Amino acid sequence: MLWPMRRTMYCGSVREEHIEQKVVLEGWVNRRRDLGGLIFLDLRDREGIVQVVVDPGSPCYRQADRLRSEWVIRVEGLVRARPLEQVNPKIATGQVEVEAQQLEVLSEAKTLPFQIDAGWRGEEDPKVAEEVRLRHRVVDLRRKRLHENLRLRHKLITAIYRFLDGEGFVSVETPFLTRSTPEGARDFLVPSRLEPGSFYALPQSPQLFKQMLMVAGYDRYFQIARCFRDEDLRADRQPDFTQLDLEMSFVTQEDVLALNERLAAYVMKETLGVDVPLPFPRLTYAEAMNRYGSDKPELRFDLELVDVTEAFRGGEFRAFAEVETVKALVVPASLSRKEIEGLEALAKSKGAAGLAWAKREHGAWSGGIARFIPESLGQRLEVGEGETVLFVAGVWRPSVEGLGAVRLELGRRLGLIGPGYAFAWVVDFPLLEWDQENARWTYMHHPFTSPNLDDLEHLETDPARVRALAYDLVFNGSEAGGGSIRIHRRDLQERMFALLGISAEEAQEKFGFLLEALSYGAPPHGGIAWGLDRWVANMTEEDSIREVIAFPKNKEGKETLTGAPSPVDPAQLAVLGLALKE
Repeated sequence: MLWPMRRTMYCGSVREEHIEQKVVLEGWVNRRRDLGGLIFLDLRDREGIVQVVVDPGSPCYRQADRLRSEWVIRVEGLVRARPLEQVNPKIATGQVEVEAQQLEVLSEAKTLPFQIDAGWRGEEDPKVAEEVRLRHRVVDLRRKRLHENLRLRHKLITAIYRFLDGEGFVSVETPFLTRSTPEGARDFLVPSRLEPGSFYALPQSPQLFKQMLMVAGYDRYFQIARCFRDEDLRADRQPDFTQLDLEMSFVTQEDVLALNERLAAYVMKETLGVDVPLPFPRLTYAEAMNRYGSDKPELRFDLELVDVTEAFRGGEFRAFAEVETVKALVVPASLSRKEIEGLEALAKSKGAAGLAWAKREHGAWSGGIARFIPESLGQRLEVGEGETVLFVAGVWRPSVEGLGAVRLELGRRLGLIGPGYAFAWVVDFPLLEWDQENARWTYMHHPFTSPNLDDLEHLETDPARVRALAYDLVFNGSEAGGGSIRIHRRDLQERMFALLGISAEEAQEKFGFLLEALSYGAPPHGGIAWGLDRWVANMTEEDSIREVIAFPKNKEGKETLTGAPSPVDPAQLAVLGLALKE
């Protein structure tokens, strides 16, 4: 029988100022202990835990005696100070406890598949296989770490709303069911019951709708948008994800970058209390690739790639003598052959031809390709005693990307990556890249990105030379945001489609609605999208975005909690005009 009084405060909110006050608490039994006739309960809710004491003479002692972990209960009691020897500095309520006077069981629980109580006591939760945690995600979400991650996610989103509202942005929802358009990944398709044989596509982003909102005169738009991409998964990628999507009219690239820097600084201060220095560093795409081997460089350590192509040009080491590029990485450690072999496998996985090496020992080069290294190169690279130099040679992009992956792995392995938060912009991306397999030009970002107008004369004659008005926001070595100034003239958009091998008929069939909109007077506009899952993962220093999403998919794209994706009844398919092939 429930007594009429309901919760008066959260368990984790009880403090010394509440001593001698009567409280009603509701929550989960985090842990139960019997000591000398007394029963001690750690009672937990979303705000934390508080110790509840049940004396042997209490009218609720018998009820408390049968409690088990994760039972849901209601307790009425008196707040009192803990004895000095029982004060627990690891928790916020460690100075007080609640003397139970009434207790009621609201729900019982069976034994958990794994324990989740330690984190709430200021201790480390035991390691549990991720697949087990995802299968029992409701239990997993009770852990303190995930509570903190999701609460921080909430704070980030509310801070974004406050800032953008103050900057005159309007929140507008765009459709989930739309048409399939090429945006760089495969679409998730949804069959139409009313038009058999036709399909909606779930949006990879609100890209075209936000551009049309600019044409419609809304000037400053944003949305916390759900997006869907049918692509291979990794630690920072999910098939359905959340992004901050925004667009601005009558702006240049500088305007978009400046506003996003202020937004980033605001949310970091509001959520973590961290001051972020402005402006952010800027790197061109070529500079980022040449110095760090990545277009999303981790800038919390200084290890950089060095171009040594000319030092080997025309030399006796034929593997380096006539290649497009030779890059070196000075490693502040003496690496073993086994370690180098592992790093070479990593470099090759990124497309590099291989990984050569040499060491500086007793004032001279030794091992690997030591006999081919010009003596002057050691002075130029400032190689210290006992340090290892790693080399890649070959085609520029796979070579630098291979050595860049090695750089990042060594940063982790050698503990070179410092604490804190490092932001930067990468700008001046190529507008297009050559698709070797299909023998045609393709877009590096998407087909609606504006070329740099200074390069427009080369668009058809030398496409590789054309830079894009595109920019990526890098946060602790991950692409946390990306955007561009858009094409706002129909004639230029049609030129872009033609360059990509899209005929006028195909452009009209797939993008006629956009071309029509651009025909009615479109303002110059541009925007950006932030990957909110990556943002929260970086802010919480989690290795995977699955730790900051309430109900994520696993590495195979499955939601093990509900069993999705799952087969459907053939009758459901028949209604849609579909059937599975035998």
